[in-house]
Amino acid sequence: MRITVLTGAGIPAESGIRTFRATDGLWEEHRIEDVATPEGFRRDPALVHRFYNQRRADAARARPNAAHRALARLAQRHELTLVTQNVDDLHERGGSAEVIHMHGSLLGALCAGCGHRWPAALVMRPPDPCPACGKALARPDIVWFGEIPYHMERIWKAVESAELFAAIGTSGLVYPAAGLAQHARRNGAHTIELNLAASAVSRDFAERRLGAATEVVPQWVDALCP
Repeated sequence: MRITVLTGAGIPAESGIRTFRATDGLWEEHRIEDVATPEGFRRDPALVHRFYNQRRADAARARPNAAHRALARLAQRHELTLVTQNVDDLHERGGSAEVIHMHGSLLGALCAGCGHRWPAALVMRPPDPCPACGKALARPDIVWFGEIPYHMERIWKAVESAELFAAIGTSGLVYPAAGLAQHARRNGAHTIELNLAASAVSRDFAERRLGAATEVVPQWVDALCP
């Protein structure tokens, strides 16, 4: 079966990585405009680097959970395209061989000047030079607000060809990710939402299973991989 899965912050949250919209979330400590926009980076690159250095350290300490491992198992039995809004590498460490990071990755660095990409150091600083152009314009390779998510052509094609589309641990508040379920349904896929609570686009799903990702995802995968 051709399956496309979209994952969001609800999965790594169960590995101890804080989400942005929780009551104790990251946005309560920082304004979006300050740490998640190109303008914020130009205004105060040191603040932005401190913010993502901490996120990188938190992700490195976190461990894959049962939901990550279940999705790796799903790929062994079905034709799976795994798309994530998450910028950590827990899917990969949980056994998934191929993951499409539509919002970038904490493991990557990007030159804000020439666009060159390279592996990020655990700690990045404003003076860090770009290996290609030499300018001190290194930023995290993260898709910020106002920027276009990565790999969208590939993602749309995977959604269009899917027989089954699942969204796991997503809020349904961030586009274009929030529009993928509706697109899948228009193209004939069965759609299912696995979430702690109904998302903002819950109406776009034909089926819904509510509960912790570490519980509902392994149960769902078990049913698809008897």
